[in-house]
Amino acid sequence: MNKKKRLVKAPKLTLLMVIVFTMVFGSSASAFNDIKGDKEQQAIERLEQRGFIKGDLSGRFHPFEKVNGAAAVTLIVNALDLNLNDFAFIKEPKASDYFSNVKDNVWYSQAFVIAGVNQLDIPKDIKPSSPVTKEQFTHWLFKALNTKGEFAWTLQYTEIADNDQINPSYANSIQTLLNGKIISLDKDQKFNPTQSITRSEAVGMVYRTLEFIENTQVVEPEPVNLYDPSLNTDAVSKEITKVTISGTAPHPGYALEIASVEYNEGTAVVNYRVLPPDPDMVYPQVLTEVNAVTYIPAGYKAELGTVSK
Repeated sequence: MNKKKRLVKAPKLTLLMVIVFTMVFGSSASAFNDIKGDKEQQAIERLEQRGFIKGDLSGRFHPFEKVNGAAAVTLIVNALDLNLNDFAFIKEPKASDYFSNVKDNVWYSQAFVIAGVNQLDIPKDIKPSSPVTKEQFTHWLFKALNTKGEFAWTLQYTEIADNDQINPSYANSIQTLLNGKIISLDKDQKFNPTQSITRSEAVGMVYRTLEFIENTQVVEPEPVNLYDPSLNTDAVSKEITKVTISGTAPHPGYALEIASVEYNEGTAVVNYRVLPPDPDMVYPQVLTEVNAVTYIPAGYKAELGTVSK
């Protein structure tokens, strides 16, 4: 989905959602009495201090309990402060628009909406009550981290003893977070990718991700300008106008996306972003037309905006 300034305000987490989420991760602000000596004790205590997790009525965290899809997605979305602020919608998005087994009126619905819109690559048929594997959680966390900007990663390949068990679609996420020291291997150099992730492991990974974001400088890529950028509009219906931005890029490796739409007194300024090519690919140096599409209310006049980073 193209990113742009949100038009329809999505509902915030309701008190009921917060209460139920607290039940999943606990409901007491007391210090935990079952994490002493746990590998992730510091991470658990720090995230409790930040208000992301709590203990149960007896002050227990249950560090070895498996994390299901609802809790995993909610933790990632909330801890990394993912939202819908940069998006606009013709209609209010619902969880069922993105996931076939996620209801629209439960405590974790909005977290799944945010995850779907931000493209965390969560399976469409995910079952919120089913346990999440370590490789799934790692991949979703990496995708969430990517929404915070571009970071300079070390190009080091880590040998993983059970690499043959890793889903190839998740391999890059795992290797990258290993390089960032957000995740680690066990004493046998195994990652145990298909093993269900525990509450302790999940919190540890999220905590180190937050530390990484706080301590790592975002790389600001130089924007690539299009040759002869233009904007065209086409009426889709009485209520909706299709807006297409086109231009010529240096070669086929570049792509174009809508960065934001700014609405002001009957005008919709459509800003765009040129996406860089895959550095591992070789492209013919041939001028190539690229375009991106978005939709705005029919009552607004579209104007071509500026290039965003």
